[in-house]
Amino acid sequence: MKKSGFALIPVMLWLSLFLVVPMLIVVGISFMQRDTDGNLIYTFSLDAYKIFFDSLYLGIYWDTIVLSVATTVICLLLSYPLAYYIARSGPRRQTWGLALITIPFWINFLIRTYAWVLLLRTQGVVNSLFMNLGWISEPMQMLYTKGAVLLGMVYTFIPFMVLPIYVAIEQMDRRLLEAASDLGASPWRSFWHITLPQTKSGITTGAVLVYVSTTGMFVVTDILGGAKSSMISNIIQTQFLGARNWPFGAALSVIFVITSFILIALFNKAMTSRYETVKEGRV
Repeated sequence: MKKSGFALIPVMLWLSLFLVVPMLIVVGISFMQRDTDGNLIYTFSLDAYKIFFDSLYLGIYWDTIVLSVATTVICLLLSYPLAYYIARSGPRRQTWGLALITIPFWINFLIRTYAWVLLLRTQGVVNSLFMNLGWISEPMQMLYTKGAVLLGMVYTFIPFMVLPIYVAIEQMDRRLLEAASDLGASPWRSFWHITLPQTKSGITTGAVLVYVSTTGMFVVTDILGGAKSSMISNIIQTQFLGARNWPFGAALSVIFVITSFILIALFNKAMTSRYETVKEGRV
């Protein structure tokens, strides 16, 4: 026990130095003021938090949560069948499946995002193809819309959902499925009562990775959404780098972290409750 305790010291120091301390600094800045030149005034104030409750910023924050949750749900619905298929396939198909999932990481993120611009713009590949096939008479406005942002988010973060679920399915005890089949359970019932609860850890990990990454992503919004779409991460970036309003940017960051913790805790509680309900046979 003592040896394991000493082994955790470097990890705790690392987390404290690069996570806890910076977050405490951000919290401290959020309660400060700034002068007309953007310099910090070390005076306690709640002005930065009061600005957040303006209808403009509340609307942007709500749009951010909706987009992040929608991205997470879509990624889950698309990733679970794919991860299940890869995990249940032979070694050769598993290798190819995992390779195809990780190939996007071999290409620069900005290049992949700008590729969607070439596909979705008015004179892009998709509109040209549809017009040549006679499906549409004039180009559709696909770029610089919320749909384009959602598409870009799902494309970007779907590997973060597939891989944790794949690992969870690989580690599950398949003897339980055989036992359920011998007892006459249908495939759907076996999935709902055995497979899904056993892969809870993969679902939770993937959902947290996708949700947190989506809420903090501003590049996809800038490139695919343009001026018509904005997330709270874009506002934070602007406050720190453009407007030089560090207290307000810090306040938005603190609110974002607190909201994320609450949503993640609620999701984890729901998944845990579902698992315990199935485990106790009270479904």
